[in-house]
Amino acid sequence: MNRAAFYPTFVALIVAVSCSREGTKTAAKSDSAAMADMPGMGEKPSDSAKAGDAPAGALASSVVLTAAQVQHGGIKWATVSMGTASSSATVPGEITPNEDRTVRLGAPAPGRVVNVEVKQGDRVSAGQPLVTMQSPAAGAAQSDVSKADAEVAARRAEAQYAASAKSRAERLLALKAIPRQEYERALADDERARAMLAQAESEARRARATAEQLSAGATASGEIVVRAPAAGVVLARTAMPGTVVEAGAPLIVVTDPASLWLTINAPEQLAGLFRTGGRLRFTTSAFPRETFSATIDAVGAGLEPETRTVTVRAAVVGNGRLKPQMLATVTVEDAGAVPVAFVPEEAVQLLQGKPHVFLARPDGKGGARFDRREVTVGSRTQGRVAVLSGLSAGDVVAAAGAFAVKAEFQKATMSKMEM
Repeated sequence: MNRAAFYPTFVALIVAVSCSREGTKTAAKSDSAAMADMPGMGEKPSDSAKAGDAPAGALASSVVLTAAQVQHGGIKWATVSMGTASSSATVPGEITPNEDRTVRLGAPAPGRVVNVEVKQGDRVSAGQPLVTMQSPAAGAAQSDVSKADAEVAARRAEAQYAASAKSRAERLLALKAIPRQEYERALADDERARAMLAQAESEARRARATAEQLSAGATASGEIVVRAPAAGVVLARTAMPGTVVEAGAPLIVVTDPASLWLTINAPEQLAGLFRTGGRLRFTTSAFPRETFSATIDAVGAGLEPETRTVTVRAAVVGNGRLKPQMLATVTVEDAGAVPVAFVPEEAVQLLQGKPHVFLARPDGKGGARFDRREVTVGSRTQGRVAVLSGLSAGDVVAAAGAFAVKAEFQKATMSKMEM
């Protein structure tokens, strides 16, 4: 190749590539300048703008509605009314038997259940036979009673003979017909006979008490009759004919249905609402439209370490419908009254799971600005809600159509998330 022809061509290629690079840079700068000239693209956000921006998903603090929106949503506002109400709380509870009037009968001795005279729900009277058992221990106890009675009879005869011998010795000593030594021997025999009689009588009492504790029959057959110690209703029956049971095995539970307990495990933060003598109101799922009452008769002295609850017990007068082990919803009210604001139930709406009301600031043209405010609500009665905190006298809130205001807040929140 000719070198003279090559060099001019090489120089022309270098110049072309350089011009191409410069053209690309110039175009990039031109595009950047054009974007900077667009509104809002060339400006850096100020510090105040950054501080005022709410994070994505955060609730708007206020919304503005036109007169047309207010009318379409049926929104009406009203001034809150102030009053007083007692603080209250609702906790779960359970109906239980009154243990002071409940008897849990167990097997007095090991043996076999022969017969069960009652079934669950039966009414029984004091002394009524409930369960019949056959037990060798009962037979041995009755045998001990018979032996003890025979021993008492023998010792009593010996004591009578010793007493008569002592009397005869006294007469003979007075006549000087016997030496004084024989008289003193008669005295000692009488003392010993009386002591042996007292010991036999004590043993007989012990044997009889053991037999009575076992409810043994009059014979040594070993029959045990378990009887109701008081009148009531059979709450539970675990005794089954033919089964062999150990001493202390549960057989029958008898309770007085006229007196029940309402048992509550109150959380630590509500423990101050429960006081001895206080009144409770409760409902049950069996009778949801009826409210029952109870009187607190015992409050636990301390908290359960595992559950952080205090045990509360209230006395319930049985009416024949409430049954042990029924679950109850219990309402307790504090005796002290606290100032509260009353608003319609519709005025309180949930935003992100928390109760809110919407303070209205009318613009005089039918529209209004609504500011949300989180509140703490109390009891609800007759369509009104007691607001314990968050509102003051003179506040104007959306009383009707508050759901429409809530929808506007949710729309504003969604708009922020999309941006």
